[in-house]
Amino acid sequence: MNQLPESIQRVAAALQAAGHPHGPRMLDDAARTAQQAADQLGVQLGQIAKSIIFRRKADDAAVLVITSGDRRVDEKKVEAHVGKIGRADAGFVKDRTGFSIGGVSPVAHATPPVTLIDRDLLRFDVVWAAAGHPHGVFPLHPADLERLTGAPVVDVVQEPAAL
Repeated sequence: MNQLPESIQRVAAALQAAGHPHGPRMLDDAARTAQQAADQLGVQLGQIAKSIIFRRKADDAAVLVITSGDRRVDEKKVEAHVGKIGRADAGFVKDRTGFSIGGVSPVAHATPPVTLIDRDLLRFDVVWAAAGHPHGVFPLHPADLERLTGAPVVDVVQEPAAL
């Protein structure tokens, strides 16, 4: 694959401009879910940094929540930080971010979103985020997400079920 998709080139350029040492890597198969990505990379599900887009009701802004692949977003906790939110459909996600669902990167959005990073990501030394395409990922330290996005680290997930 000589020519990377435009969306991955955009992410690669943003990472390079920010001085991030790792560029996007293409997976053999699509990783539209955190589990698929974890399986292909041979990492824990929690090491996949999921990018979930919501629609803020007050102003129709995109709200990006970056969380561990093994956690579920608590929408009430998100609303405490950004106001009322609703689900974002595929058209909204593509229009606002420039990425398709399953490949939403934490960086290089068409329109910068309101972003929150869940603190549970900090459990790991390395996490993997989507690089703008369902086949593209890149590694980073969770603290790099703060640097790359300027977003706060907050608690926005449901409590894990007791075993």
